[in-house]
This record gives sequence, C-alpha cells and structure tokens, in this order.
Amino acid sequence: MGVGNVLLGDDALGPWMLRWMESRWQLPEGVTPFDAGTPGLDLTLFLDGFDAIVAVDAIAGSGAPGTVRTFRRADLLGRALPIVMSPHEPTLREALMRLDLFGRCPTEVFLIGAVPERVTTGTGLSAAVRGAVPAIEAQIVRELERLGARPVARAQPRPPDLWWEAPASAKLAPLPA
Repeated sequence: MGVGNVLLGDDALGPWMLRWMESRWQLPEGVTPFDAGTPGLDLTLFLDGFDAIVAVDAIAGSGAPGTVRTFRRADLLGRALPIVMSPHEPTLREALMRLDLFGRCPTEVFLIGAVPERVTTGTGLSAAVRGAVPAIEAQIVRELERLGARPVARAQPRPPDLWWEAPASAKLAPLPA
C-alpha cells in the first residue's frame, strides 16, 4: 500500500514506490497493490479484512532526508491514541488502533518509508528520497518473501507509470477544432 499525496513532493513516496514495484516485479496472487492516496478516515475501512499490510509512506522524524525508517505492528500500536487534529488523519497507526479495538487489525504490519526533504506543492521526489528507493525496494521484497508472497523480478522492467510527473502536454489530448 502506498500512502501519500502525489502533488506534495516527497509525500508522494508511497504511491511512487507502488508504481516502481509494479514496474519491476510481478506480484503473486493474493497480493493487492493499493494506492491509498491521502485517505483520512477511510483508511480504517480500507485496511479492514487484510491479514498483512506492507505500507510505504514518507515518515516524519529526525534524521537526514532520505533516511529509511521501518516499523512493525507492535511499534505502531504501542502508543496512546492521539486526538485527531486535521482532515488528513487518522494516520496508519490510528487506523490500526481502531481496527485493533474491534479485533480486526491485520496480524502482520510493516511500514517503511524515508524522511522527506520537502513536502511542498510540486511533483517529483527529492534526490535524497529518490536515493532511498533501492533500499526501500529491497526491504519490501524481503518482507513479501517473509510473508510467503515471493515477488518475481520482471525479465523486462518497464518505466513506472508516474502520471503526476509527466509533462501536462503529454497527458492531454488536443482539443477538437
């Protein structure tokens, strides 16, 4: 699952990695690639019914931009539930806590991401976060293998469909005269 806003620079890391993985790997049956975007309260509903979640997001925190961080279910559920303060919440942690209250939380949760350099209006990952992509990719592959869902490298990788980074002229068909 990729989480983030593709129009806010490094916040696009989740959707960016989702498309990167799909372009380089064939995912086995039972693995559902999912671009969650910025789901807000819907995130709890989106996660309901999954046994395992591998999520990618820009992760705020200390460290140099591009620093890779990982968290497991216990890391995310081991804190008090905060008060929701914006329409962008709940975060993954709060959504999992709500599911846990009802006994419906995925048993396996792996969150991976990188410290963003910039989360401002604009498209494209910063060089620092783009530099973290190989490490994030390798850890996602290892986690899928650990879960028994081994991805297979594509013989012919294709460019990822990063539609939000394409020039506007490449996305629009000419208007009829």
